[in-house]
Amino acid sequence: MQRDIVKDRTFLARKSAPATADDVAVIADLRDTLAAHHDDCVGMAGNMIGSLTRIIIVTMGEKDVIMVNPVIIKRSGMYLTKEGCLSLEDVTRAKRYENITVAWQDDSFHRHVTSYAGWVAQIIQHEVDHLDGILV
Repeated sequence: MQRDIVKDRTFLARKSAPATADDVAVIADLRDTLAAHHDDCVGMAGNMIGSLTRIIIVTMGEKDVIMVNPVIIKRSGMYLTKEGCLSLEDVTRAKRYENITVAWQDDSFHRHVTSYAGWVAQIIQHEVDHLDGILV
């Protein structure tokens, strides 16, 4: 189900709890909500649709990838950039890394460790910040 985008900074600043198999509805809602915003959005975190669970969705080329309980375990190539967000009105500066390695689970809760670079790495970092209550 498509959900409204949360804009309450107090809610967004709260840290998200680990996701479990009981949170499969959040996965479906993230898919539906991102699909409705594909023209102006390339990623979402659970808290953006009102769920404080560690689930994100990221557009990677032609497909949207669900990442459950993502943790960035390696970073390199720091740079500064400006980012916008559907939940926030302003464009702000953010510190990002060109290359990251992420430990995560897919929507069937199978574990992966994957390296990402460039734009996809930036999107993942933005969404993981959401899970940690960090607002850009």
